[in-house]
Amino acid sequence: MRPCGGMTGRRVDQQMKTLIVGVGNADRGDDAAGILAARRLGDAALPGAHVVEARGNAADLIALWDSAGAESVYLIDAMQSGAAPGTVRRFAAHEGPLPLLRIEGLTHGFGPVEAVELARALGMLPRRLIVIAIEGACFDAGAPVTPAVEEAAVRAAEIIRQECACNRNP
Repeated sequence: MRPCGGMTGRRVDQQMKTLIVGVGNADRGDDAAGILAARRLGDAALPGAHVVEARGNAADLIALWDSAGAESVYLIDAMQSGAAPGTVRRFAAHEGPLPLLRIEGLTHGFGPVEAVELARALGMLPRRLIVIAIEGACFDAGAPVTPAVEEAAVRAAEIIRQECACNRNP
């Protein structure tokens, strides 16, 4: 797995079928949810998949999935919707607009939800884009990840691992 910094216009991997992007900030408590799930998947060595970490900047996310050329993209991030901490929700973003999942006080700014909807408006959505959102409780700078979110990151990684296995063996 490699961290995602500045994007280039070249493909990440010519043989890649699936791009998995863990979004978040490891220094802001439960905002690390997407990164934790991505790291579990990076350790799983999924054939045909490439796992990266990203901060969540909309322009970088669009550039990342556009340059990757993957058939499927999974975007994993923390959310704050009022659900119980550790709730995992799956959205097929290629099928329709995402609900507004906001995380107050975070550094995403114009972030993952806006990236998906901007890409939709520009005709730049991946063919298949799945958003896995993990409900967080604490997003304070320097805070540890809560146990509910740690467990949810494991469940989110397993959801993606199983879907990748099914897509490989239809």
